[in-house]
Amino acid sequence: MFPDDCVQSIIGSANWWTKNKEQELCRGALIFAFVPHVDQVPLTFEPIGRTDAKLHDSAFFRVAPLSVNQPLKKTDLPVAAMPLSGGEVWAAYRAKKRPCLVIGSNNPAVDQALIKGTPKNSTAAMVLVAPYYGVDRDGRRAGYKPEFVERVRHCEYPQFVWDRLPTTSGPDESILRLDHLQPIGADGTSYKISEFKLSDGALAIIDELVQWLIWGGVDADGLIALYREEIEATFRS
Repeated sequence: MFPDDCVQSIIGSANWWTKNKEQELCRGALIFAFVPHVDQVPLTFEPIGRTDAKLHDSAFFRVAPLSVNQPLKKTDLPVAAMPLSGGEVWAAYRAKKRPCLVIGSNNPAVDQALIKGTPKNSTAAMVLVAPYYGVDRDGRRAGYKPEFVERVRHCEYPQFVWDRLPTTSGPDESILRLDHLQPIGADGTSYKISEFKLSDGALAIIDELVQWLIWGGVDADGLIALYREEIEATFRS
C-alpha cells in the first residue's frame, strides 16, 4: 500500500491504519467533517440593503475582505436572522467535506454547576482535527506538484504528512495539514466516523510531527530523526 520512501515505512505500511471496530471518536480516528478553506485574507458578510423594506429577517449582502487593522463598521441595517454583539463580525468561508484525523478528543467533562447561566458555546465540547487534502491534480482539485509531494513524503516539513487513506473512494494520495489543526463540535451531527483509525505506532509518529511543528526541532533519538537520516543518505547524498 505504501512505498519504501515514506514515513509509514518506519513501522511498516501494514501497521499504519487499523480498524476502528467500535467506531469510537478517539485520537487517531479517521472521520469526515465540513472544514473551512483557510485563506490568507479572511472575508466577511456586509449587509447592503433589504430584500423588502418591511422585512427585518433578510437582506442583501456583499462579501468583502476582512482586515484585523480596519475599524469595525457599525451597521445601520440590523438583520434579525444574523444578530451581532459588540465587536463581532460575520466571517465568510468556503467549506468542504473532507477526511480528517482526530488529534485530540478527550476533554474532561465540566461540572454543570460551574457553567449554569453561561452560553453553551462558552464551554461546549470540541474535537481537535486536522484535514486531509487530495494530492491528485484533476478537474476537481488543484492537487500538488510531484516534486513537492516527494519532499512531503520524505518528511521535510512538519506541517505536511503524506498518506494513503484506507477508504475506497477519494484520491489515491493525500496530504494531512497539521497546520490546519482546528476544532469541530463534538455533537454527532458535526462529523461522521469511518471504520478506520491510526495504530498506536502511527499515532506516536504523528505526535512527533505535532511536537516538531509546535515547538520546533525533533528528538535526536526519535523515529522522525532516524527516518530523515536514512532519506538524506539515500536521496540527498
